[in-house]
Amino acid sequence: MNTILPYALGISLLAITLSMLMCLYRLVIGPSIVDRLLALDTLFLNATGLVIVLGIYWASTSLFEGALLVAMLGFVSTAALARYFTTGHVID
Repeated sequence: MNTILPYALGISLLAITLSMLMCLYRLVIGPSIVDRLLALDTLFLNATGLVIVLGIYWASTSLFEGALLVAMLGFVSTAALARYFTTGHVID
């Protein structure tokens, strides 16, 4: 590994973790349902980034497939929740 890479990955892990904590705070506190939905979407994006950074740090290619699954799950759940909150049902 390069000499600067572990430090950069450590800083990025710290930044992503801090961002996830702030999103979790917004998810719990609210005040509106739109704020909570956006916090959940951002939490999924942060989780995807966290899995990617950990995959680089541990040099594991299987974590990138996990990051893809987290991203797809985040997109589908955000779209379904947004549809539910606007129309009252997910499937017509």
